[in-house]
Amino acid sequence: MGGAKRDTLRMDETMKVLVKQAQKGDPEAFIQLIEKNRQALVRVAKGFLGSEEDVADAIQDTILNAYEHIKELKKAEYFKTWLIRILINNCVRIYNQNRKVQPVERMPENGESIPPESDVEFLELLSSLPEDSRLIFQLYYGEQFTTKEISEILGMKENTVKSRLRRGRERLRKEIV
Repeated sequence: MGGAKRDTLRMDETMKVLVKQAQKGDPEAFIQLIEKNRQALVRVAKGFLGSEEDVADAIQDTILNAYEHIKELKKAEYFKTWLIRILINNCVRIYNQNRKVQPVERMPENGESIPPESDVEFLELLSSLPEDSRLIFQLYYGEQFTTKEISEILGMKENTVKSRLRRGRERLRKEIV
């Protein structure tokens, strides 16, 4: 077995152990789980929401919801999928609350972080896609979820996910050329 595959298996096992410890009430294990998934949470929330405040609120609510309900997670290996689903639900709620007020694009203020340039470019590409495809692209390309996992997270047919990916790729090809 190759080194990368062995490392991935080891990481998967570590995650399962941390989930089981967190389910038994170990707060340190839960903190480690959140830290291991923090970047994914930030990327998905930024792909969905416009403002840094909304991103922070969605992540904070997600962490609280996950902490309160981790004992309900049936399979430890699906922790990240479960966590992202909670995040998406929180992003949808915040988006719907803010829909009446369109935020103005703004530069980061003192103390705010500026995403790495590759993240900025990726987010710009995402913003050129139709709204119903952005999250799918973020999950597929940004977080490396499979089309099957995305269909489960979003509660839609896998073929719908595949067709939105295909249409989005075609649209991006036309814009880039």
